[in-house]
Amino acid sequence: MKEGDGETPVGLVCLSAPETLVFGAFLQTRASVPPAPHSLPGHLIPRNPMDLRKLLPPPSRNGRGKRLRHWTAFASLLAALLAWELASRTSGLPAFILPSPLQVASRFWEALADGSLLVHAAVTLSEVLIGLLAGTAVAMGLGYAIAKSRLFERLVAPYLVASQAIPVVAIAPLLVIWFGPGMFSKVLICALIVFFPVLVNTVVGVRAVPRSLRDLMGSLRATRAQVLRHLEIPAALPILLGGLRIGATLSVIGAVVGELVGADRGLGFLVNAARGRYDTALVFVAVFTLVGLALLLYGIVSFLETKFLRWQETPEA
Repeated sequence: MKEGDGETPVGLVCLSAPETLVFGAFLQTRASVPPAPHSLPGHLIPRNPMDLRKLLPPPSRNGRGKRLRHWTAFASLLAALLAWELASRTSGLPAFILPSPLQVASRFWEALADGSLLVHAAVTLSEVLIGLLAGTAVAMGLGYAIAKSRLFERLVAPYLVASQAIPVVAIAPLLVIWFGPGMFSKVLICALIVFFPVLVNTVVGVRAVPRSLRDLMGSLRATRAQVLRHLEIPAALPILLGGLRIGATLSVIGAVVGELVGADRGLGFLVNAARGRYDTALVFVAVFTLVGLALLLYGIVSFLETKFLRWQETPEA
């Protein structure tokens, strides 16, 4: 074909600037992913750049391994309950010191039936969610600013590191005195506990973006918003979600610490009230409910990882 005749060669696809951004990032991703067994050299690139993800290898579906892991976890839980029941029967300790699993289960149904457990759990969960969202939002914003500016990092890093030398448990009474025993002090304690892990992971994630990808975006004249949306957020997302997974479990600790210091509602308050009445079975109920909340938040973050990081999955041999 001669130059200047204005025709597009057969088999080639003309991409616009936004499509080129997606295609360039895709090529960089595919360079580090082993080809799927069904891929053939003759496969053509789809004309719609949004269909490029169809070329990624399919996720692994090892159902047998998943079922084995589930059965292993169930067997471990059952063994722990049997050991607990055996210890409560053979130790000779009274029920107010070591209640049996059956007594704890009976107390759980009582608290669930009268509605007290749901009320206190709802209060704690609301404090945890608000504190987690607030702490994560502030940590990500500040972490991005630190990752982009060494001068700003030198200004604020000493204060951030010094703040971590003070345990939140030690200043929790002060926060309750200053801001009262209401929800705000508990949310603040949750946000403070969540803040630093998410901040560190944000800084590490943004700075871990390969320089070659930044040069690619610069050569395509991408704006700062386009770089953030199409490069920095997707590239840093694995590390960011790792920090969020840690923060999700720590936020439950923050809410309970605030409620133990001073509160009239919540699972921490329920633990204090049950301890004062020597209702140890109710203490176990509250503790197990807190464990359930932490596992729920952890599972939500894990679900987000599987949804947004599906491109990282590689087929098993």
